[in-house]
Amino acid sequence: MTLRADIEVKRDGFALDVDLTVDAGETVAVLGPNGAGKTTLLRALAGLIPIHGRVELDGDVLDDSQAGKHVPTEDRRVGLVFQDHVLFPHLTVLENVGFGLKRDAHRIAREWLDRSGLGDKAGAMPRELSGGQAQRIALLRTLVTEPRLLLLDEPLSALDVSVRAEVRRELSRQLAGFKGIRILVTHDPLEAIALADRLVVLEQGGVVQDGPPTEVTARPRSRFVADLAGVNLLRGVGRGDHIELDGGETMAAPESGEGRVFAVIHPRAVALYLSRPEGTPRNVWRARAEDLDLRGERVRVRLSGRVPLVAEVTPSAVRDLHLGPGADVWVAVKATEISVYPG
Repeated sequence: MTLRADIEVKRDGFALDVDLTVDAGETVAVLGPNGAGKTTLLRALAGLIPIHGRVELDGDVLDDSQAGKHVPTEDRRVGLVFQDHVLFPHLTVLENVGFGLKRDAHRIAREWLDRSGLGDKAGAMPRELSGGQAQRIALLRTLVTEPRLLLLDEPLSALDVSVRAEVRRELSRQLAGFKGIRILVTHDPLEAIALADRLVVLEQGGVVQDGPPTEVTARPRSRFVADLAGVNLLRGVGRGDHIELDGGETMAAPESGEGRVFAVIHPRAVALYLSRPEGTPRNVWRARAEDLDLRGERVRVRLSGRVPLVAEVTPSAVRDLHLGPGADVWVAVKATEISVYPG
């Protein structure tokens, strides 16, 4: 089973243009900043909004704008799970799970509930459930209809942090047992990496990266992905052993090649000093600390200057350097700590 979608949507000044292929058994997480088009893509795949292009699922054409074909949402065998886990408030949990079934609804719903460890909630009303339980019931209600394509729109974002990890584990287990195609929209990188085999990054209505999580985060191609991976991303022109950065500075980096390149620097590779470091390191700049963010046992320092960077240091280094917003420091980055790839 394969999903092939070539979708264009234009509405309210926004344009979505996505070409996507997903195979059965694959979980794809769609990430991107607000307004990138993530939910619009899901709604287009579900048949909820008109598109220009073509959508084919398991050999069946669901949309073809040239041929004037559009299969209604209810006939697509597409399952939708939204962040607000809307359950029918007047139906019991058992009745909610079996709602989309035409035969043996109670028996099949009971089997799904028992397998998921929620059998004791069969007679409960939605108002008696916790947020995590309600989201798990909403997922079961969708899975029990055996859709070919499962679409999840921010399924965990409405949950408290205290229950999110538990529901994420349950969601991961359910997705592993689902034989169709799975597409998950999320803004949470941890959620995406924990649940997905592949990341598709949308920005301004287009795909900027597509690949396994390790590959996407190792070679970010946009500021959004670099922030997701927690690294510094610079762009410029490679000149063999150095890069002419877009901001006007020159940065030494071996094997920079020729032409447009990206350069990635991990925050831990950014060294900070009170005075200019001794020796002859080539990548040395003045900078100013703008803000500090304590993360576990490390402190991330956002620096402004000729080469804006984020450094990651220990709390003791913060004390020794008298770091605080507005503090002036020297920055050094070893050329061998810079990862360069074509841009």
